[in-house]
Amino acid sequence: MLKLLLAAVACYAVLALLVYLMQARMLSLPDVPGRSLDRTPADIGADYSDAWIRTSDGVRLHGWFLPGDSDRVLLFFHGNAGNISHRLESIRQFLQLGLSVLIIDYRGYGQSEGRATEQGIYRDAEAAWQYLVETNNVAEEHIVLFGRSMGASAAAFLAARHQPLALVVESSFTSVPDIAAEYYPWLPVRWLSRLRHSTAEFVRQADCPVLVIHSRDDEIVPFRHGEAIFTAAGEPKAFLEIHGTHNDAFLRDERSYLGGLRSFLDELQVIDFTDKKAGLSPAFL
Repeated sequence: MLKLLLAAVACYAVLALLVYLMQARMLSLPDVPGRSLDRTPADIGADYSDAWIRTSDGVRLHGWFLPGDSDRVLLFFHGNAGNISHRLESIRQFLQLGLSVLIIDYRGYGQSEGRATEQGIYRDAEAAWQYLVETNNVAEEHIVLFGRSMGASAAAFLAARHQPLALVVESSFTSVPDIAAEYYPWLPVRWLSRLRHSTAEFVRQADCPVLVIHSRDDEIVPFRHGEAIFTAAGEPKAFLEIHGTHNDAFLRDERSYLGGLRSFLDELQVIDFTDKKAGLSPAFL
């Protein structure tokens, strides 16, 4: 019995060590389904130009800039797998809303150099922001920050440090330790986690209108994470509930999705940002 107990403890310790050492590779999946760009915006009939961006630590990032019908630019941070060529349907939707779009691949993704790390992703986000504001003279108050899933931490990171027009958080977890504790309740993941991606805390620090989008059917990130992020946000804020799985709700429930986004963006024109108690239309809640 003692030998069995010691063997079990040893197996548990090895598993905990593997989780500690491999967690970055478990979260960042640039090779799923691959780093090659399968398509370009030309495949959806959209004009675009390549954006090459240099980060503060010298990493060269690749992205696309797509002009829209207004002076508002949506800065798009995608999830933990794939690359920008797998986000053409979202780009189509944002162009349909009249927005210009800058979408980048994080370091280690797509055609971007380097290897993905959490701090590196934040540097990538800052470089993309500076590319718009300093290189292309886009006014901060014309930038809508958008982050889906893991990308929401990058978008919220920027919102906590700058003054964008708005922040949109879609299908995101509150933090890595929070979601990991739900997936691995039998491991001390809060002690083991070297990754944070503290979306809820960044949202709490943000001083701009916030829209949280989440599906109650999300099988990867439970709906309660979206609710917790919404609770963390200051006013004005809104919540848009959509239907579908983690990876397809924005398409499966496209009518509600686009309608909610359009209403949120339209209402930004009339919000008095100096009145933090103003709030957004209760129709979102």
